[in-house]
Amino acid sequence: MEYTHLGRSGLSVSRLCLGTMNFGWQSDEPTAHTIMDAALDAGLNFFDTANVYGFKKGEGLTENIIGRWFAQGGGRREKVVIATKLYGSMSDWPNDTFLSARNIRHACEGSLRRLQTDHIDLYQMHHIDRSTPFDEIWEAMQVLVQQGKILYVGSSNFAGWTIAQAQEAARQRHFLGLVSEQCLYNLLERHVEEEVIPAALHYGVGIIPWSPLMRGVLGGILAKARDTGRSASSQTQDILDRHRDKVERYEAFCSQLGEHPSAVGLAWLLHQPGVTGPIIGPRTPDQLQSNLHALEVRLDGDALATLDGMFPGPGTAPEAWAW
Repeated sequence: MEYTHLGRSGLSVSRLCLGTMNFGWQSDEPTAHTIMDAALDAGLNFFDTANVYGFKKGEGLTENIIGRWFAQGGGRREKVVIATKLYGSMSDWPNDTFLSARNIRHACEGSLRRLQTDHIDLYQMHHIDRSTPFDEIWEAMQVLVQQGKILYVGSSNFAGWTIAQAQEAARQRHFLGLVSEQCLYNLLERHVEEEVIPAALHYGVGIIPWSPLMRGVLGGILAKARDTGRSASSQTQDILDRHRDKVERYEAFCSQLGEHPSAVGLAWLLHQPGVTGPIIGPRTPDQLQSNLHALEVRLDGDALATLDGMFPGPGTAPEAWAW
């Protein structure tokens, strides 16, 4: 397993992050526990979840599944860097959503209880809360750090401007601020290269790409005997319809390389500046093993140039859009 620092922090995390959104939804609890055991055995130490995962409002189903896995002992909790998120609604009451100081405290206590742990390694804001000032957000986060309930803070789905705004507000408080940004990033979706990644590189914020295979479109979708999971959704099929020509060329190129498309898509991200590690979301242990193979894939300059030609990005910022 390869490890790197999470952004500018001293925290060492695996170059792939185990996403748990499928746990309790697409994967039952025994399967989820098997996947987590296999991931840990492979040296993958970075797990990502959220209080809303499981998609039954207020239950925190996925966090509960992870908490019961931690409770089995055997060093599971001690070996894992656990990242969770808050923002989404956990009830119908108005203050159980977003990033008020009240909800930050309340949501953290709920995640700690469900995860059966005394601290969260990386506490992430799942989205921007445009109604709550960063002074309030950072004050609440600082209290949690001082109490030892969280160690680091990350963001998700933040714009480049918002990363800068957050970091400057944290700087004024002499607080570390963000160490990571979790964003949509893959060969088909490269808008973050315009402003998010430049901002993250400037502030030492590690990029954690979610949906690295674009809902399965980059995971060998054309060669599948039948579509399953997210790749079977109408949203995925709409993406495929728009990009079928590119995907056909992509799968043919991966075949020439002798590698599965999912491994190539993940390996490409691992070659990109500022990327700590993409989030993989296996539904089965076999899918996990397939994803782990991406760490062994090495793309040379010619291969990277070919992929850039198939899926051109916006170009170097800011020159690509400003003279």
